[in-house]
Amino acid sequence: MRLTTKGRYAVTAMLDLAIHYKDGPITLSDISRRQGISLSYLEQLFSKLRKRGLVDSARGPGGGYRLSRDAGEIAVAEVIAAVDENIDVTRCAGKGDCQDGEPCLTHELWCELSQQIQDFLAGISLRDLVERKNVQAISRRQDAREEGAASLERVDVVSAN
Repeated sequence: MRLTTKGRYAVTAMLDLAIHYKDGPITLSDISRRQGISLSYLEQLFSKLRKRGLVDSARGPGGGYRLSRDAGEIAVAEVIAAVDENIDVTRCAGKGDCQDGEPCLTHELWCELSQQIQDFLAGISLRDLVERKNVQAISRRQDAREEGAASLERVDVVSAN
């Protein structure tokens, strides 16, 4: 199994929404800047997340995205599934036809591992991640970097006038 960029970025973006929920709807461009994820890629991911009912969108000035329910009710596994990621470590996608149409010698082992991974990710909510000290520290660093960049832009505009 290899979790692709799609799954990683979806979890990262959803965690960003959970962290910044107090700020109201969050724009994809804000997430893009903070997390270093391309805006067009976020648009694709959020289309899927919205269709799966994990986020709500608000249009117009002050618009953006917000979680559709409390961060404690959204499991990481649900986010990964919403963007069509597969958490299966078997070669046969769990079908049991891994060796000439029959289960291979280690089929059950890989099925059990896949289930363990699924259970682990299903047991972690976005709120659980938000409450982690390292996540809070990283978020503060990202916010400070973004605020610093905004301050520099304001100085450049004032200097140009």
